[in-house]
Amino acid sequence: MRDLLPAAEGSQDLTVMFGGTFDPVHTGHVTAVKNILKTVPDIRRFIIMPAFVNPFKVHSTQRASAEQRLEMCRIAYAGLEKCVISDMEIKTGGVSYTINTLERIRAQYPYDRLAIALGGDTLKDMPTWYRSQDIIDMCSIFAVRRVRRSRINEYADNIRAMGGTVNIIDCDPFEISSTELRKRFSEGRDVSGYIPPEVVEYIRENNIYG
Repeated sequence: MRDLLPAAEGSQDLTVMFGGTFDPVHTGHVTAVKNILKTVPDIRRFIIMPAFVNPFKVHSTQRASAEQRLEMCRIAYAGLEKCVISDMEIKTGGVSYTINTLERIRAQYPYDRLAIALGGDTLKDMPTWYRSQDIIDMCSIFAVRRVRRSRINEYADNIRAMGGTVNIIDCDPFEISSTELRKRFSEGRDVSGYIPPEVVEYIRENNIYG
């Protein structure tokens, strides 16, 4: 694993942000965080950040409300040490751009090292993000390999060519999307093993996906 960006003003604390729509949060999301925590012991806090509106899903219909997605994350990550569920982007409203959130986190923890966690497929599109170079300059990246056939090393090299620091974290394969999971719910099909049981119970109690 490559070295993380150096700490500022002598701080050794590392704050990691994991953002997403989480519609719904699934086992792949939870396992990714667990593997990063296990691989990187000096993480001080791991912020789970449900987006209000994902920049790449502006014209998509979110099935769960912002409050429901936030609650699903609270349930899924309950008891997981160092994890903090944040409603920052939901309270801010509008399109949730990663750089804006990182700047707010930087203001809260001015001397921490910052990192973001994302899936290998997301890493591919990172150069197209709003102010992507500023993100790459501000924080390190934990890219999680969740699919068997992945070009994650190629995507990581593209970010490194932009001056970024990318740490690839291997994870158990998880090759089903949130879209497919919503479809399974609507069709009454089995989702066991794909979504934490407590989250499944919450979804069914609130009839979120029909």
